[in-house]
Amino acid sequence: MLKVKIDGFEVEVPEGTTILQAARQIGGDVVPPAMCYYSTLKGSGGKCRTCLVKVTKASEKDPRPLPKLVASCQQVVMDGMEVANISSDEVLNARRGVVEFLLVNHPLDCPICDQAGECHLQDLAFEHGLAQTRYEYDRRTFEQIDIGPYIKLHMTRCILCYRCVHVANQLTDERVHGVINRGDHAEISTFIEKAIENDFSGNVIDVCPVGALTDRTFRFKSRVWFLNPMDAHRDCDKCSGKAVVWMYGNEIYRVTARKDYYGEVHDFICNTCRFEKKQASDWVIEGPTHIERHSVISQNHYENGGKVVR
Repeated sequence: MLKVKIDGFEVEVPEGTTILQAARQIGGDVVPPAMCYYSTLKGSGGKCRTCLVKVTKASEKDPRPLPKLVASCQQVVMDGMEVANISSDEVLNARRGVVEFLLVNHPLDCPICDQAGECHLQDLAFEHGLAQTRYEYDRRTFEQIDIGPYIKLHMTRCILCYRCVHVANQLTDERVHGVINRGDHAEISTFIEKAIENDFSGNVIDVCPVGALTDRTFRFKSRVWFLNPMDAHRDCDKCSGKAVVWMYGNEIYRVTARKDYYGEVHDFICNTCRFEKKQASDWVIEGPTHIERHSVISQNHYENGGKVVR
């Protein structure tokens, strides 16, 4: 086991653990934010740079600090390593700069975005964003397009985290979308106007950290904090059948996969469960979903003896 100290908190981790994974074992404010890293998606991470940290001591054998800030989702822990995250002004200033770049082309349409209330970019902007933008040029804009019968792509909101590309690589035999062009012209798109129609395409909605990929069956129907998320399951021959149904009364407005404390899915669900099973009779309701993260959703969500009190 290797010992690493992050912001003064020491933890022992196995060899091959990244700084971000070690920080998550400690928990709390020590954990750097991550917009592109996804623990269940191979190859994710290293794109958004929001998880930058300062390594003040490389290892016990080589106590020299690393010359530059490093992405904690990619940098592997060494024995005796010491890391500064929120305790470093250099890290916090760099994070503010990264957030400013992420918001350069991102529209200020949170009041009409379906991701509002569960958007990680909102959290980042609140914690590290500036009150006013310094950007004086025209922002890039894209037309909204349907990339399948169930998914709406709002490319103007995309931060190019590549999560949707990785989930397609991992869950499907043939990926039909990806990042085309380069630099400021880069965008998520399908190949030659193809539609995303495989049985697990809806998972790109769950992994998207912003409102770039949204559920067409749920768009503009309700705010998430007006709904009650309930753990539910059903017998399914395609996936685990374990999901979260978002209910208003006895009506199911949408179905999503279950997420952990950091908003990551471990059991991806199929399109049948996500889009076609919207009746309460289709599911076995287990009880209220425990809201781990501090979220506006919890303002209207109480757990009391297995029942939701509104």
